[in-house]
Amino acid sequence: MIAAYSATSQARVNAALETLFTAPSPELARLYEAMRYSVMNGGKRVRPLLAYAACEALGGKAEQANGAACAVELIHAYSLVHDDLPAMDDDDLRRGQPTTHKKFDEACAILAGDGLQSLAFSALLDPRLSHVDAEIRLQMVSALAQAAGPAGMVGGQAIDLGSVGLKLDQKALEYMHRHKTGALIEASVKLGALASGRAERDELKSLQTYAQAIGLAFQVQDDILDVESDTETLGKRQGADIARDKPTYPALLGLDAAKAYALELRDLALHALRPFDAAAEPLRDLARYIVERRN
Repeated sequence: MIAAYSATSQARVNAALETLFTAPSPELARLYEAMRYSVMNGGKRVRPLLAYAACEALGGKAEQANGAACAVELIHAYSLVHDDLPAMDDDDLRRGQPTTHKKFDEACAILAGDGLQSLAFSALLDPRLSHVDAEIRLQMVSALAQAAGPAGMVGGQAIDLGSVGLKLDQKALEYMHRHKTGALIEASVKLGALASGRAERDELKSLQTYAQAIGLAFQVQDDILDVESDTETLGKRQGADIARDKPTYPALLGLDAAKAYALELRDLALHALRPFDAAAEPLRDLARYIVERRN
C-alpha cells in the first residue's frame, strides 16, 4: 500500500517542483541548475508524503497540499546542501550522487542552499500550487519559519555541531533531534493539515503528537542504519556519525534498545491517530515505514 501511495505522491510533488527551476535570465542558469540538482537528484520525499497524507486525513484533496509539499522538500534540500559543506559535515556523497559542492563548487552550493530556502516560502505563496485563503497561508508561513529557523532545524544543527565528542544523555539527545529532524517533520504534517482548510484544534493536537513521535523515530532509525546499513544502500557514507564521534541512540542505549525505542515511538504515533478514520491510513503506513526503511 505505501509503495503505491509513495509513487503517486512522489510523482505529484516532483511535477510541482519542476515548475520552480526555470532561470529568469541566462546569467542565473548555473545557480538554478545547482538548485535543481540539489532537489531533483532522488530522495524518498518523506516530508511531502506527510503533507499530502495529513491533508487527505482531514478530508482534503492531495493537490491542495502541493505548496506545502514543495515548501518542506525545498527546506529539507537546502539543509542537506549546507550540512554537506566542508565547514559542517564535509560529505561528498548524497543520494548516491556527488554532493552539491562537489558537483559545482562551495560558493555555488551555499548560494543554491540560500536560494532553495527562499524558494520554499515562495512556493507556499504560489497560487499555482495552493489555493488556501490568506489567513491560513499566513499560519503556514509562520509554521514553516518557526520549524526551519533557529528555534527549529537550524538550532538543532547548531546543537549537533556543538555536541561532537560529547556524551549526551537521552534527554539532551532528544532535545537536539526534536529540533534538527523533528521540527520540519512536524511542520510537514501541520502544513498539510492546514492546506486541507478543515483543520480543527483537537485534530491539529493529535497530528502534532503523531508528528513528534515519528520525527524522533525517524532519527532513531537513521542512527540505527548508520550502524547496520552500507554506503551503497544509504546513498551516503555509512558510519559517518561514528567516525565523527557524534552522539547517537545506539551508542547511548545499545543497538537492541534503540530498535525497541523506535518501535515504541511508532506505536505512540499510531495511538495518536485513533480519532481518525480510514482516510488517515497513509499516515499510519508512513509511521510504520519510517521504522522499517533501510535507507
